[in-house]
Amino acid sequence: MPLSEHEQRLLDQIEQALYAEDPKWANTVRISDPRSHYKRRLVKASIGFALGIVVMMVGVVIAQIPLGVGGFVVMLAACLWGLSSWKRMNGFGDSGASGSGVPTPGKGQRRGNRGSFMERMEERWRRRHDER
Repeated sequence: MPLSEHEQRLLDQIEQALYAEDPKWANTVRISDPRSHYKRRLVKASIGFALGIVVMMVGVVIAQIPLGVGGFVVMLAACLWGLSSWKRMNGFGDSGASGSGVPTPGKGQRRGNRGSFMERMEERWRRRHDER
């Protein structure tokens, strides 16, 4: 069911206000595929992991234990950050009750079939309308 003219105007006004208030956030939200956000995080985590290896090796070579431990901590943090991004990108997410990385029933299946932002909003609107 398409939006009425009044609803479309309201939506346009909200969008313009959002762009005026915080254009950086609005552009981030506008990305059609949220997996691209997680891919960028994976790239950053890989760079952080490589940087951690370099710092750890420098700490070992110059016999500075705190520097080596710091490099290991950076590696570990980057690895965990990248793993969480990879899990979310592939539909596992942190929304499961146990946090074990197993997708909640039905949720991982829906995530792969998602359409555009507007299609999801229309689906929510239909569900709310049907509940009433």
